[in-house]
Amino acid sequence: MRLYIKYDGIVACRVILQEQLERLDISYKLLELGEIEISNSVTKESLAQLQEALNKYSIFVVSNEKSQLIQKIKDAIVEMVYEKDKLPSVTISQYLSDKLNFSYGYITNIFSEYTYTSIENFIIIQKIERAKKLIIEDELTLTEVSYKLNYSSVAYLSSQFKKVTGLTPSAFKRIVDKRRNLSN
Repeated sequence: MRLYIKYDGIVACRVILQEQLERLDISYKLLELGEIEISNSVTKESLAQLQEALNKYSIFVVSNEKSQLIQKIKDAIVEMVYEKDKLPSVTISQYLSDKLNFSYGYITNIFSEYTYTSIENFIIIQKIERAKKLIIEDELTLTEVSYKLNYSSVAYLSSQFKKVTGLTPSAFKRIVDKRRNLSN
């Protein structure tokens, strides 16, 4: 017997954080994606217990300032790609600069220095992952998917999709549909 599970990683992460913080009786406020404001002072022991509990879920506390900025950049991109119904109409450089209060040049330099990839590549990968999710779960047409993700055309979406996955979106959809039919 196989179970197919649909989940939202962002929601799952928030629930895990809430459970662990409450278990340790730590007063908190969840801020934006990847940020928590601790309301009271926390002992080193409680913080160590929290880190250990979160590590089991591959959730890590980021302590270095540059690592925090990298995580904020990633979180801002994920938020932009996944949490908005449609991607913002402003340029990505403007969106990230406004959101993080740094120049886009600085953001891109730090990001590529520490991740060994460009922000543009990271965004493409996130957009293709979202496209896959929209095709599978929402069963949207490629035209609808390209509109939601601000692609200029279905052809451009298809081109990037194939570069990242090795498949055209249509071939991907056929594989998903075949697997669905086999499991029914």
